[in-house]
Amino acid sequence: MLSKQMLYNLENSSAIRQMFIEGQELAARVGAENVYDFSLGNPAAPVPEAFTQALLDIIQTEDSLTLHGYMNNAGYPEVRQAVADSLNRRFGLSLGMENIIMTNGAAGAINIVFKAILDVEDDVVVFRPYFGEYRSYVSNWHGRCVEVDPLLPSFQPDLEDFERKIDERTKAVILNNPVNPTGVVYSAETLESIARILERKQAEYRHEIYLLVDEPYRELAYDGVDVPYVTKFYGNTFVIYSFSKTLSVPGERIGYVVVPPAMADWENMANAVTVANRVCGFINAPSLLQKAVARCLDEKCDIGFYDRNRRLLYDALTGMGFQCVRPEGAFYLFVRSPEENEKQFVARAKKHNLILVSGSTFSMPGYVRLAYCVKTDMIQRSLPAFEDLAREYNLIP
Repeated sequence: MLSKQMLYNLENSSAIRQMFIEGQELAARVGAENVYDFSLGNPAAPVPEAFTQALLDIIQTEDSLTLHGYMNNAGYPEVRQAVADSLNRRFGLSLGMENIIMTNGAAGAINIVFKAILDVEDDVVVFRPYFGEYRSYVSNWHGRCVEVDPLLPSFQPDLEDFERKIDERTKAVILNNPVNPTGVVYSAETLESIARILERKQAEYRHEIYLLVDEPYRELAYDGVDVPYVTKFYGNTFVIYSFSKTLSVPGERIGYVVVPPAMADWENMANAVTVANRVCGFINAPSLLQKAVARCLDEKCDIGFYDRNRRLLYDALTGMGFQCVRPEGAFYLFVRSPEENEKQFVARAKKHNLILVSGSTFSMPGYVRLAYCVKTDMIQRSLPAFEDLAREYNLIP
């Protein structure tokens, strides 16, 4: 018999993955070249050559038994120090290796932080729209998601609603910056306001409220938009990072957590997150990948590739009459559905071989998400299908 938790997970299984599978099935029937799959945020920019060379060099030069052996659950000391040094140099911080825990990507990082801080029925505040897997991560540790509404059309958080939603049961707040699915970047002013609210609420309820900042898209910001480093605004902040998008290696599952020295009882917390890495079954982040990313901390994928796709798709769809949120970061376009039930819009798009993701997946019905981390020629080939779809809704003659 399945557990109640697994039944919940099955009922709330990722719609994004399901759409990706449906796209593969459609491609098998009509040909991959005739399917325009915008479902999955799977990076298409080339992996930096430096990363590939780092892997080869490490394999060829290091002792294999040592390289592939166990290490501290927090990761290799020299790797953690390299990450700390990079962050200190880039953002003016004062981190040591003891503030860094290497993880199995951002998903692993979020789960071990929740393991360390959540008790049964603690509340975790999330900002709509948000990455739907947050619901599963919170439920893994028997917490509850509390949703904050956005301000429209900016999709910045409604800070008055945020303040109302925090009460004595609130243990944590999680935000994604830049945001999946909108591509919006929360400004320094917004983040400072969030920090001041949290400080007031901590004082009122006399317990820590932790902020988790999920930053896999940090390096993907356009037009000179700044992505602020949140530990400068609020001490009780965990920074979650993944190399999946920066280096185009999502399948490698490598990232880290920052537990800053400004956090209350940070040494005990860093130890708790490290132990959570072990007891959750991750044990440690992959050894080879740790050493490789330590050599590539200044490397990035071709951001210009995503920027060209962003401009092409946004300009084309808005020119057809679709209403879109102009993305400032990440690689997603959030489009308002021409009909109230966006799931019907998704179904109609599929008839044109367009694979889109329903906004309900992100707790934002009435919209759909397109991932433009795809080959540029696929976007170009998809435009006639979008034009036909727009005509069906009388958006263009």
